[in-house]
Amino acid sequence: MAPGGDGPCPQGSTLGLGRAVSPAGGDGPQALRMSDGILSKAATMEIPISSNGDTSSLPEDDGLEQDLQQVMVSGPNLNETSIVSGGYGGTAEGIIPTGTIKGPGLHPPPPGPPPGGEEVVRGIAVEKFDIVKKWGINTYKCTKQLLSERFGRGSRTVDLELETQIELLRETKRKYESVLHLARALTAHLYSLVQTQHALGDAFADLSQKSPELQEEFGYNAETQKLLCKNGETLLGAVNFFVSSINTLVNKTMEDTLMTVKQYETARLEYDAYRTDLEELSMGPRDAGAVSRLDAAQSQFQSHKDKYEKLRADVAIKLKFLEENKIKVMHKQLLLFHNAISAYFAGNQQQLEQTLKQFNIKLKTPGAEKPSWLEEQ
Repeated sequence: MAPGGDGPCPQGSTLGLGRAVSPAGGDGPQALRMSDGILSKAATMEIPISSNGDTSSLPEDDGLEQDLQQVMVSGPNLNETSIVSGGYGGTAEGIIPTGTIKGPGLHPPPPGPPPGGEEVVRGIAVEKFDIVKKWGINTYKCTKQLLSERFGRGSRTVDLELETQIELLRETKRKYESVLHLARALTAHLYSLVQTQHALGDAFADLSQKSPELQEEFGYNAETQKLLCKNGETLLGAVNFFVSSINTLVNKTMEDTLMTVKQYETARLEYDAYRTDLEELSMGPRDAGAVSRLDAAQSQFQSHKDKYEKLRADVAIKLKFLEENKIKVMHKQLLLFHNAISAYFAGNQQQLEQTLKQFNIKLKTPGAEKPSWLEEQ
């Protein structure tokens, strides 16, 4: 019987990669037997197994720990790697330097930076740092000016005539956007009406063929619906042209002018910020450092003043041209919308078609192929 076991255990029953060890006397676990080499010692460790399958406790081996530490210390240098063909502790024969191996997976180290490359990189970094620094200073000054204006502690440059025109433009754009939204809703309703009239005309035409006693009644109702459908498509073309023109006026022409207005307002804020900074420096002491800062502030103020005046002139010109263009476009579109709606609800097909010819509106025939490039010439 093995110690602490439930059944007989044959002598020499151990688990290991080396020779079997007879459990000669003693109730404690068997010691680990190792060969002279370090790897042989690790490979021939034996773990005695008791009869119930549990491993026994292993005694501490200070020699093994020291050998493992020696292996870790005397490991290969990753900067000078070589391939050893023999085993651990063998001779130097068979050592092949990795520098002599060539293959598709091995590449030489990348070349170093060209002469002067570090100076170029340093120059780019300094340039970017200066840009970020200027942006930070400008943002700080503008934020300070904006807060002082909001709390009523700072002065603000105001052009009353131009500010009035800008506010009027914003209000006009909001109203035109409302008209555009309603016109698009009307287009959607007209499209649904035309589709319904087309389907109803087809149903009447089908019933006129299958109901001989009501053939005439179904027949002229089918013709009426087809005529209304045709007039509806003509009206739909006129309304689509109206919507497209209003959309261009609102979302392109007016929006372009408002983008210039935003640039003008930003330039105005910067101008006031640097003007305030120049005024504060002018009221300070006049030592050598203050004079140099005052000269720099004067130069920056003049630069932002020129930018502000240029954008103010651009905004004034764009507002003038926008007003003229708006009147011209809306005069044409409102006349088109009125004539097309009046002719449609009056049932005047000839006047409706004449209105589209007057404004050079061409309807797209369903199923019509796109003309070739020779026909377009």
